[in-house]
Amino acid sequence: MEKIRVLIVDDHPLFRQGVRLALETEPDFEVVGEAADGKDALQMARDQAPDLILLDVNIPVIDGLEVARLLKLHLPSTGVVILTAYDDEGQLFHAIRVGAAAYFPKDVSPEKLVTALRRVAQGEYIINDNLLSRPTVASRVLKQFSELAAATKEVEPFFAPLSPREMQILDYISRGNSNKEIARALRISDQTVKNHITSILRKLNVNDRTEAGSK
Repeated sequence: MEKIRVLIVDDHPLFRQGVRLALETEPDFEVVGEAADGKDALQMARDQAPDLILLDVNIPVIDGLEVARLLKLHLPSTGVVILTAYDDEGQLFHAIRVGAAAYFPKDVSPEKLVTALRRVAQGEYIINDNLLSRPTVASRVLKQFSELAAATKEVEPFFAPLSPREMQILDYISRGNSNKEIARALRISDQTVKNHITSILRKLNVNDRTEAGSK
């Protein structure tokens, strides 16, 4: 059986050890390294090319969100799972922007984390669930697309705009509707709603990269 190779990045040795123990009890995981700061994390990621990186937001030298952004530029096939001690909507929004596949508070249960890591390893983008439950974040994503569209008129071929349906779904979320309510209102399936959210978040990440590259 081919194992899921994981790099753990956190500045607390006890937390790293706990995560390592949780993963090493599972037969399908292999911990390929641990890093305590952002600089070491980037170097180890380049050396090891892990399938997944479990990344704390608040790490020294280079913070976790910037590490995630650089990783997605240089190792786009590696799944980034963000962990945070202080879950807030600003961090979630920035985790979405840098292309994280999942985002969890650090008090997540080992069982839930392991299940999430398996899903991310399969290519799932489970940060969707966070957006669906955060109307304020959906509003910020809508605003970001509007600003990106205005700022990239001169390089329009490189801008990935939202479709009318995607704008409609974001608007529903920003007004506090659940995915079930959105699906019912638009007469589509729950899965179709989730697929649209995946498309929205990936477009946001691609546009952010394009904007950064053009500066």
